[in-house]
Amino acid sequence: MNILIVGPSWVGDMVMAQTLFVCLKQRHPDCQIDVLAPEWSRPILQRMPEVRQALSFPVGHGVLDMATRRNIAQSLRGRYQQAILLPNSLKSALVPFFAGIPKRTGWRGEMRFGLLNDMRKLDKQRYPLMIERFMALAFEPGAELPKPYPKPALRIDSETRDTALTRFGLLLDRPVLALCPGAEFGESKRWPAEHFATVAEAKIRHGWQVWLFGSKNDHPVGEEILQRLIPGLREEATNLAGETSLAEAIDLLSCAEAVVSNDSGLMHVSAALGRPLVSVYGSTSPAFTPPLSEQVEVVRLGLDCSPCFERTCRFGHNNCMRELHPPKVIEALDRLVPQPVEVR
Repeated sequence: MNILIVGPSWVGDMVMAQTLFVCLKQRHPDCQIDVLAPEWSRPILQRMPEVRQALSFPVGHGVLDMATRRNIAQSLRGRYQQAILLPNSLKSALVPFFAGIPKRTGWRGEMRFGLLNDMRKLDKQRYPLMIERFMALAFEPGAELPKPYPKPALRIDSETRDTALTRFGLLLDRPVLALCPGAEFGESKRWPAEHFATVAEAKIRHGWQVWLFGSKNDHPVGEEILQRLIPGLREEATNLAGETSLAEAIDLLSCAEAVVSNDSGLMHVSAALGRPLVSVYGSTSPAFTPPLSEQVEVVRLGLDCSPCFERTCRFGHNNCMRELHPPKVIEALDRLVPQPVEVR
């Protein structure tokens, strides 16, 4: 049985989608799973043993480009018995429909009548978590989801990890604290740079080194964090944001003794790598997309106005993040990784 998954468009969602792949393999041990998704997601999918192949989807998010969709569909015709769609958009249903895949499964979403022939009506009360909404598509409608739920687990190749360490001149002579200060969704999910810098300073003074991760858009905040460290401490911090590929970021995050992250894609990557993780929440909620790992501390204030799920604070103060002070995060880190840490 060959199954085509139409994958999501965000890093964190793609990591969480592994829970669906695990469920499919449990139900159909001999099934082959291919994932049609943006090219950036290939490094994530290649680290999931359940996935046979990542198929590049070259159409940008929100772009229709009907001709390209038809060409892709033609290349997939006759290869799959089922397609499972994780996005809820109408556009995401076009390729499986044009490819004539016999069973096309997904939530009702945007006016997809006719495009899907196994269309489900979502009960948000029954499936409050995103992973539950993914996992449910592996089973018949109304089926109970098996517990305990699977957790994403990305595998790492030590050779590629060593190559990344060499490329960036990184040593593992001190325990590594990884900081992920970005969040593509918007500024409301970003803990202030000065707070990250305070955490970095505290851990460096205890013998750690700090690596900063993120996209090119996060490089400036990484530099701001570095500049807030005094000379002598600053030399123990490295800004990798915008310098690494996603594949290299995954490999290097696996070296971290602990991670502090906003609610972001790299948060979910860190959890899937099994790293001790402190997740800082403000405008969003761990009740929907929590980091899926045993070694996690969620830190949030729980103000009356949060979670608002807005990209920017409607009141302009961003107090759900600004008033969440560094000692709470440092205490959470110390609970996860008690001092002293053995230097490798």
